[in-house]
Amino acid sequence: MIPVWLVISIGFTAQFLFSARTFYQWFASERKKKVVAPKYFWQLSLFASFLLFAYGYFREDFTIMLGQAITYFIYIRNLQILGEWKFFPKLLRTLILVFPLMVIAWFNFNSINEMDMITIRRNIPLALFFLGITAQVLFTFRFVYQWIYCEVTKVSHLPLGFWLISLSGSLLIMIYGILRQDVVLIAGHLFGSVVYIRNLMLLRKEWLKESKKIRC
Repeated sequence: MIPVWLVISIGFTAQFLFSARTFYQWFASERKKKVVAPKYFWQLSLFASFLLFAYGYFREDFTIMLGQAITYFIYIRNLQILGEWKFFPKLLRTLILVFPLMVIAWFNFNSINEMDMITIRRNIPLALFFLGITAQVLFTFRFVYQWIYCEVTKVSHLPLGFWLISLSGSLLIMIYGILRQDVVLIAGHLFGSVVYIRNLMLLRKEWLKESKKIRC
């Protein structure tokens, strides 16, 4: 049995890394006066996702695990597009790629009812469970949207739709976190929402600047 303090520490470490990547992206965007997606944003995202997946497992929270399982490989894909994935040590790349397979193997060999334990045993109302699923799917979709965008343009970028979906999903997850009394989710998404709003403001400034150039 994992001590509660250790589980909470893993969760806060993951959220700290997510907040650090968000702050770094914000700082880099403010310096360049436009929205950018630097390589460290994706590197921090990948390692934070790894930890938050583990936190979701120990918390028996399927909604958290679902979101991280989807975005995990999108972070890797963005690093590939940026040409940064090849600079990871080969052993580390292998461990990162086989991590999801290790989790699946754990489910199969540890207990036949492991997935049932995650999705059902947790004593939360069904409506709250579906709120968490909806919030996590919406929040996760921002990276699906971003992935499709970068595959079409062949550029790793964070477009307008990414920030609009981020803000909407983050607000829903905060509501879910408040109802579940999960300080890790509340703290992480409260800070994130501020940064999402700021990026939307920067994009608006970029749009206004481009509009003035066209008029001239």
